[in-house]
Amino acid sequence: MTEVPTMECDLAIVGRGMAGMAATLFAANRGISAVQVGMIGELIFASGLLDLLAVGWREKGILERDPWAAMDLLSKESPKHPYVRLKREEIETAFEEVVSFLEMQGLPYSSQTGQNTEMITPLGTIKQTYCAPRSMLAGIQALREKAPCLVVDFHGLTDFSGKQISAALQDKWPGIRSARVPFPGNSEKRELVTGDIMAETMELSKNREDLARDIRPLVNDAHAVGIPAVLGMEKNRDILEDLRERIGVPVFEIPTFPVSVPGLRLNNAFVRGLGEKAIKRLGQSRVLQAKEVNGGAFVLTVGRREPEMTLRARGVILATGRFWSRGLVADRKRIREPLFNLPVHQPETREQWHRVDFLDLKGHPVNRAGVDIDDCFRPLDGSEDPAFERLFAAGSILAHQDWKRMKCGSGLAISSAYKAVEAFWKMR
Repeated sequence: MTEVPTMECDLAIVGRGMAGMAATLFAANRGISAVQVGMIGELIFASGLLDLLAVGWREKGILERDPWAAMDLLSKESPKHPYVRLKREEIETAFEEVVSFLEMQGLPYSSQTGQNTEMITPLGTIKQTYCAPRSMLAGIQALREKAPCLVVDFHGLTDFSGKQISAALQDKWPGIRSARVPFPGNSEKRELVTGDIMAETMELSKNREDLARDIRPLVNDAHAVGIPAVLGMEKNRDILEDLRERIGVPVFEIPTFPVSVPGLRLNNAFVRGLGEKAIKRLGQSRVLQAKEVNGGAFVLTVGRREPEMTLRARGVILATGRFWSRGLVADRKRIREPLFNLPVHQPETREQWHRVDFLDLKGHPVNRAGVDIDDCFRPLDGSEDPAFERLFAAGSILAHQDWKRMKCGSGLAISSAYKAVEAFWKMR
């Protein structure tokens, strides 16, 4: 058998989603020798929005404009939710560190001070988020003011309909209307695919000139123009300003369905920025096997299908996600954590995973499955003791939270990653 090379570090971070990226950033900023391992994470499928918490009372599904008030409700209703183990200042500090990093990478975000803000979705519904890309800001302001607004879509774009958005919002926003124009270079109205190809097309000045020419006669009384979020990959700010000047009113992006350009931008910003920090990243690799050895160190076998690297680390952060990314795996009887064989909080039987009503306001118990943790975000061994002294967990693998229903995915990922890195830092 061919011997594989060995790499050593203080901290191994397993996962390339939001929790893994944030943990790697926090480690780099604290001078921790870290290595990140993982396949492409879920960020490329993300909307680009940074939710904190919007549903504080799970059984009623009540939306909260104040995420901190929602957390107060959460602490009473779900006392084991990971947020309950975090202080407000820790969450705010974690968010500020990530948002500042993204700003430096040319991806600015905007938020209301301490509040959730309303914005429109590609379905024509209104959702609340804590922090949105600045490219969507003019749309948030237009919705708040109920100002006349034009939503533009493109011939051949099958998964985004301005007509659907405006029709769904007409009662709440009478001044919204829609129009369809050709996408630059698609005069034959062929079917379009959202994503990086459309974004790259908008990088060219000639294409923006053609788009603005088609939109200008349709503006009329509109105070702003909404366009699917495909306005460039790396030059988004410049493209928005260019279109504003050409069209004559502010332009904003509306999130699209996955794979989304804002999600790609977010992933690219982390990859680029972490590379500048000289972080070692074993991309497109999995942890095939993990174990603790004498002295409390961890040995991770890394590769795609066969071992390609041995990684020795003093600590590990599991940011492996849930089922889609195989941070958790399920068979016909139970849910398992495959790397360290950690106990998983879950319903007693598979029959209890889901409720009878698909839209039950209480949610489905399987969506709160995951690993239990202590106050340092260390997975427990089935009792109240940590399974390993320097093994931590962050993100959606954590138990007692339903991030999709409660609109807390990014906030949970960022703040739990912060807490895990801080805990490891203090144990060094």
